[in-house]
Amino acid sequence: MKFSRKRRSESKTSSAAVQTVPKHKQNDAVYYSRFKAQSKAEREIYSSLREAVPVIDAAICKIVRLIGKFEIAADNPECQKIADNFVKYVNTNGSSIGLNNFIYGYLDSLLTYGEAVGEMIPDTNGEGIISLYNASLDDVEIKADKSPLDLIVCRNDSGVITPVKYQNLVLATLLNPKPGTIHGTSILSGLPFVSSILLKIFGSIKTNWERLGDVRFVVTYNPDSSGGTFTEENARMIADEWKKAMRSDSVCDFVSVGDVSVKAIGAECQMPDCEVPVRHILEQILAKLGIPPFLLGFSWSSTERMSEQQADILTSELEYYRAVVDPVITKIVAAHLRLNGYNCGFEIVWDDINMQDTVELSQARLNNARAMQIENDLEVIDE
Repeated sequence: MKFSRKRRSESKTSSAAVQTVPKHKQNDAVYYSRFKAQSKAEREIYSSLREAVPVIDAAICKIVRLIGKFEIAADNPECQKIADNFVKYVNTNGSSIGLNNFIYGYLDSLLTYGEAVGEMIPDTNGEGIISLYNASLDDVEIKADKSPLDLIVCRNDSGVITPVKYQNLVLATLLNPKPGTIHGTSILSGLPFVSSILLKIFGSIKTNWERLGDVRFVVTYNPDSSGGTFTEENARMIADEWKKAMRSDSVCDFVSVGDVSVKAIGAECQMPDCEVPVRHILEQILAKLGIPPFLLGFSWSSTERMSEQQADILTSELEYYRAVVDPVITKIVAAHLRLNGYNCGFEIVWDDINMQDTVELSQARLNNARAMQIENDLEVIDE
């Protein structure tokens, strides 16, 4: 009787409709107007940011690498053997092996675009998952089906949107979707405006160095002060001699008669100091990405305490991203074990995030051991 009530409650939950979402009719079908796919133009903006601003690209690569590696701890020894072999040797994107490499690419897409789609390719002989593939977001779309709770992955065939046939083999993740939408939020959102200012500063530096770095001269001949007469032939002769002196492969002197002055164009101008505005902009970028400056080579703080606090903050960020990709790893490993005929439990064991000095960690362990020893001695005395 209890089992039957549970089944009825599950069926009601699965058929329940979301009441707070406005619905529209389009071609006699329910259409959720705000549940639109991410545009290609938006993804191109994020890609161009990584190409134009090296700090952004370096920060994302640092996050992906710092997330670390993981292992699978299964309850059954046979499952453990199958899971270990799968994590180490599964084919990924046809060019690498290992489930870790697939997760790295998956997380890279998730951080850059706020969305990531992958696919599991099962073996034709039914012996588990043979390959994993990171899909390009230009080839797929994540859409809401009959309910905002039912998200499906569709294939984009030259503008024709077709749902993928085997949805259970497709992986899709949205990073911090806004309420009422199926848009993932990229960690680069909010940076296009700030980055455009940084690129303008770099562009002006490039222009100024092209003007001032490659020194150009102005040669002025004043015939009145020397008592001579100005002729076009004299001016041409001075110009020719100056060109010979400047274009000579060896050091060459320029000798002239009369009042001739040579000045560098722009010698009175000074290059504007851009250190302060560039630092302000970089601080905004790094604050959005959650990366401590010292990891990217910026020595803005000289206090060791500040670096420790920033490392602790980064550790919490990495723990969050691990929690985001944990369901993807669970789905992949569970599917592989089921296809091999096993339904045993397992858990994901990540490597410890270690950003502190080994000496400091060992000193902390020693202090903890001493504290435990003192507590045990006090308990013995009390008894």
